[in-house]
Amino acid sequence: MTTQDAQPEIDPSVPPSGPGCQECLETSDGWWVHLRRCAACGHIGCCDTSPSQHSTAHFRETQHPIIRSYEPGEDWFFDFRNGDMGTGPDLAPPESHPKDQPVPGPAGRVPSNWMDLVHR
Repeated sequence: MTTQDAQPEIDPSVPPSGPGCQECLETSDGWWVHLRRCAACGHIGCCDTSPSQHSTAHFRETQHPIIRSYEPGEDWFFDFRNGDMGTGPDLAPPESHPKDQPVPGPAGRVPSNWMDLVHR
């Protein structure tokens, strides 16, 4: 994937929806392993390793096919339609969740047996 391939599905001006998975934060017990950012609308969702897999659910609901990692130091893009990984344009800041936010997160919600609960 290149920037040219993904242009219709990427809006670089849209900021992320928040510091963590939107749906997980709306519940009292939601938590995630890693975070993904929708390149079209900025929705932050949890990855497929996470129990709730909200990023993939967002793609299924909206058909927004391109996500970008929302982890510090990662700038890769992924296309749900074909499984391609690649590069893309800079997106509106911030580029990742807060660096002091733990992984998995958020702080205080991750169960002690979290490794038994992830999707592999």
